[in-house]
Amino acid sequence: MGREMLRALVASCHPVPTAAVTGLSAGLALLAGLPALTAVLVVLAVLTGQLAIGWSNDAIDARRDQVAGRTDKPVARGALGIRTVGLAAAAATVGCLVFSLLLGPAGAVASLAILVSGLVYNAGAKATALSVVPYLVAFGALPAVATLSADPPRWPPGWAMVAGAVLGASAHLANVLPDLADDAATGVRGLPHRLGARGTAIACPVLLFAGSIVVLFGPVWDGAASTTWWRWLLLVALAAVAGAAAVLGSRRPAGRALFLLVLVVAAADLVLFALSGVSRL
Repeated sequence: MGREMLRALVASCHPVPTAAVTGLSAGLALLAGLPALTAVLVVLAVLTGQLAIGWSNDAIDARRDQVAGRTDKPVARGALGIRTVGLAAAAATVGCLVFSLLLGPAGAVASLAILVSGLVYNAGAKATALSVVPYLVAFGALPAVATLSADPPRWPPGWAMVAGAVLGASAHLANVLPDLADDAATGVRGLPHRLGARGTAIACPVLLFAGSIVVLFGPVWDGAASTTWWRWLLLVALAAVAGAAAVLGSRRPAGRALFLLVLVVAAADLVLFALSGVSRL
């Protein structure tokens, strides 16, 4: 494999979301107290699943991306063949299946739920009013991949899955926002397209704020932590961030800043949970 093809494959896998979700899985595995080998398998299962989703997205959307003039995508600009990226997606899917099965039955179901959700989104759900559903399922299941891979398997706290799902919905809106015009020109009308640029730019940080509230106060509601002053202080700070993000997104909907903000806040939420006094996920 040549260096140029490898570079094109990396660019085609949607590297920022892939790295971010994989990093979140590593943090969740750590918070779940998994043994080192199991934690590595969790990360590999999530990583290969994200690669499969990213590559299959570019393979399926190749013609549409060419029509829209998406020169940022290697397949659309001819730097990578559709067959090549399709084979890469297939190989990553097999890898995800293998690593998921090594997690045990419960962990495998959670991991493969994320993979299937992404593939369903790519296959056509993205163009419907229910385009957010695969994100709700995938991000909601992410904490469960770690805890259901434990010995014995256990469900994560309900608030953790709710927080993941809400943050996933926010990520969906932020990820699609810059591409609304290109998508509309090629017949894609998912939930963000129906909300419009302004509605999407406002809904995204609102959901981001809501998900962070769940992370901040979920352990309190669960009886696993106490209400402390710093939670309220962070609540005020997050409200300010959400407000600034709404303004930023409405003024510059074509930028990627809002999506990057979602990823940063999701990572910060993991840190907040780790510092919240709860012993483990």
